[in-house]
Amino acid sequence: MATTVSASKRWTHFHSALQLAIQRAAHKWTYEDFAECFSLWCEEEPDSSSSVCSTIANHLESSITKGCEDILAKMDVKPNVDKLHAVITEAKERKKAVYTGKDVWREDVQPSAAARARIMPILESERDRLKAQLEELDQRNRVLQAEMQANVQAKADADDQSNRLLDELDKALSQWGDVPIEDIQAWTLQTAESISSYGR
Repeated sequence: MATTVSASKRWTHFHSALQLAIQRAAHKWTYEDFAECFSLWCEEEPDSSSSVCSTIANHLESSITKGCEDILAKMDVKPNVDKLHAVITEAKERKKAVYTGKDVWREDVQPSAAARARIMPILESERDRLKAQLEELDQRNRVLQAEMQANVQAKADADDQSNRLLDELDKALSQWGDVPIEDIQAWTLQTAESISSYGR
């Protein structure tokens, strides 16, 4: 049963103790115990009987080890023991540093109160960050709204100016239509003569 390099000290000790217990349990049945059960065979063939006894013990150790490893892997024991070790190590370090935060555990403090004391500063920091972000977005929205209103007003002014020009054009066309055709012809002839005489 090998442990990884990154394993915590608590897991290493636990794993080593488990391995030692498996070895002792598998080899607890000594050759003397084996010989009492198979005395005649052990007397006639001591070498082969001793080899069989060792094989049985090794098989028991291998089987128990595999079963334990399967259970440990299925239940995620190593990661959980490592997490437990990290929590205990952190607690010891905080105790050495004489930690005086609101979340320090005392006998008269409920675990939920200590947890809230530790979580609330984080939540308050996140609240302040979100408020600042919201204020920044509001400021950007106000700038965009002002720009949009300015664009709307500029469009309205341009529409008013276009409407005035069109009204003037309609008025001019209406007045041009009221001019008698004789006056138009006379004006055209007079203009043409003026241009002709000017060219001479």
